[in-house]
Amino acid sequence: MICQNCGQRPASLHYTKIVNGAKTELHLCEECAKEQGESSETEHSFMSAAGGYTIQDLLSDLLNMDQPSTAGNAEKKQPKKTNTNRPLTCDNCGLTYKQFTKTGRLGCAHCYYAFESKLTPVFRRVHSGNTNHTGKVPKHRHEKLHAQRELEEKKQQINILVQNEEFEKAAELRDEIRILEKQFQGREEDS
Repeated sequence: MICQNCGQRPASLHYTKIVNGAKTELHLCEECAKEQGESSETEHSFMSAAGGYTIQDLLSDLLNMDQPSTAGNAEKKQPKKTNTNRPLTCDNCGLTYKQFTKTGRLGCAHCYYAFESKLTPVFRRVHSGNTNHTGKVPKHRHEKLHAQRELEEKKQQINILVQNEEFEKAAELRDEIRILEKQFQGREEDS
């Protein structure tokens, strides 16, 4: 691809900007990018020694973006700190937030809690407003998990029925459980 500005040199920097919902793509050579002021630290990371842009680079860029609206709200929700000059640090591993933004890697699981006020706005932006991980179940495992849950629920129902001395209903439920267990075992043998 040729530089859109000079039309002579190959484009080595490819920008996609979204401003107020309007998407603009720009393909420039290094020289034209420098002339237009499009060559900042973020763009230089595209030209890393390996020649690529890593996931750590992406995360670091996301964390270093200005967050005027969400950061202000997050600060209001956080309790006031007595020493505001102290950098945000994980109590468990000692990683500072500044170190995290440079590497894009957390030091331990506790870092999620230590940096929560800074990470939550990023997660909201990246995950369409969601901040809690709900996970996904592969399709081939969904039926198995559903059957296991159904069996567990029915076993709990039997215990309640026995406590309430509803033995006939408990016997019916026991028979249903036996049928489900046979079906469940048949599915496991087919897998």
